[in-house]
Amino acid sequence: MDSHTILSVFHIICVAPLFLFVGFQRADTPEWLYNVLFGLGILLVVYHGIKAMIRYYSKSLSLWINIIHALLIGPLLIWIGFFGKKTSRPAYELLLIAGFGALGYHLKNILVQTQKITKAGE
Repeated sequence: MDSHTILSVFHIICVAPLFLFVGFQRADTPEWLYNVLFGLGILLVVYHGIKAMIRYYSKSLSLWINIIHALLIGPLLIWIGFFGKKTSRPAYELLLIAGFGALGYHLKNILVQTQKITKAGE
């Protein structure tokens, strides 16, 4: 299994369910989970910010992935984690959009990988 498949499986099993759970639970989300989101948001901004700079200077076509994580997803998680139960509805709606988007995008990637393997085996 290559690294892209592992990342897709991770997003399907961990990231999408987390985002969807918090998005649907809203203020009923356990308090500790807001701290997890806050910390995860900081990690995303730092890691993907650094990775974006590296990809920018190497002129990588995958730069957009890091930009989305560093400038959209990370700050959204920090926002929700910081405001906790006082988070406004639009932030939860954006988290749901991100959760469904991640699920669909990574399921598509798994499907494409499966088709490549099937065609190679014929």
